[in-house]
Amino acid sequence: MFYEDLTKYDYRPTDSFDDPESGVFAVWYRPTYTRLNVGWLEAGRPYPTGPVPDGFLEKLKAVQRVQWMNVCLGVHECGLCPEEDAPEGNGEVRIPGEPGIAYAAPFLITHYITAHGYRPPQVFVDAVLAVDLDAWAAARWPDVPFPWVPEDAERMLE
Repeated sequence: MFYEDLTKYDYRPTDSFDDPESGVFAVWYRPTYTRLNVGWLEAGRPYPTGPVPDGFLEKLKAVQRVQWMNVCLGVHECGLCPEEDAPEGNGEVRIPGEPGIAYAAPFLITHYITAHGYRPPQVFVDAVLAVDLDAWAAARWPDVPFPWVPEDAERMLE
């Protein structure tokens, strides 16, 4: 699945966060913020490459350990790897950017960076580095590690 970086995300009309510990509880809503694609790569399509700043990849991986969202029933294999070695991903990550903008990336983004040299846009790099990881990691269900979940979000608590 390919989307050019920083184009409008329109794959799913809603965002949903799941509880990674139980896998049962969920929060879903129609976002009021604009979602921009980052890191949706596909074989045969060019993508930017280059180094990322120190600390960026570790922080992005830490975000992925606490945020589990838009998880689907199936998985997506890395189309850039040989088929027999392709890792699988399932789900997405959201990173808040400037007010009203959130970056939407596939969970495989860390693989794309480490294995294929992908270089995300600088605005995404800056947004990841700005995440208050302590606050996100401290979020306990039904709170989720993302700041723009509306009060009227639908919650499945059982």
